[in-house]
Amino acid sequence: MKKFFSDKVAITVFTLPALLIFTVMIFIPILQVFWNSFFEWDGLSEGLFIGIDNYIRLFDDKAFYIANKNGFIFAAIITVLQIVLATFFAIAVANSKIKGRRFFRIAYFIPVVLSVTVVCQLWLSIYNADTGLLNKFFEAIGSDYRQNWLSDRNKAIMAIAVVNAWQWMGYVFALILAGIKSIPNSYYEAAQIDGASDFKAHTKITIPLLAETYKFCLILSVTGGIKAFTEMFIMTGGGPGNSTYTLTYLMYTSAFKSGEFGYGLAAATVLVLECLIAIIVINKLFKQDAQMN
Repeated sequence: MKKFFSDKVAITVFTLPALLIFTVMIFIPILQVFWNSFFEWDGLSEGLFIGIDNYIRLFDDKAFYIANKNGFIFAAIITVLQIVLATFFAIAVANSKIKGRRFFRIAYFIPVVLSVTVVCQLWLSIYNADTGLLNKFFEAIGSDYRQNWLSDRNKAIMAIAVVNAWQWMGYVFALILAGIKSIPNSYYEAAQIDGASDFKAHTKITIPLLAETYKFCLILSVTGGIKAFTEMFIMTGGGPGNSTYTLTYLMYTSAFKSGEFGYGLAAATVLVLECLIAIIVINKLFKQDAQMN
């Protein structure tokens, strides 16, 4: 087997199909996006080469900075909520002393299999200023606190981020739970013999051994937040004003509403670069942490 995998012909035969699919489906389209971002183009007729004018205009556009700020806020909120809650629930469900573990595993994952449209409509009802569950809850406990959650320019992006975190937390939960299940029980038995509490055992054993799982979850959450679009499109239409714009939404409005495909593709190129930088930074951080340990 070792001889087989050291054979360059065998390696080429097995990797070439994947490389071809990646090149055709991902790499070439990315290059096309980058190249077309240098054109003034409506997506139909022949484009006019204008160099970096689209990028100059993009970096002068106030909406670009609002979109980036929203993307990072969105990414931060869903990352914290998804990873923290998923870790807590996964540790609880992995405990054999907890009753109804199968029910909880299914319950936490149900939102993941729901359509994004269904989830957004559900939360639109929850956030409704007059009849929504949240405001009715405050009314029921005798509080005067009320919010028009999706109409507030400062709170709308946070409210939408909660929706995304709620739906996809179950996916992160499944990944972390699978990671916990792969840790040998002998580690916890040794910690118990040494007198370690459950909390200390999880902080010293579970979380460090899940570093690779956390890295993957972090990449999913951060890049997912940066390129968020669907929830804004359904729940607020980018509003109020442009307060829930993201780079993906800016790309969409430029290309498909204004017919400025070149400008939209410039935004898409920046989006790809930001996601790539985020992945590189996360990998570097986890690599340094592994070397320190």
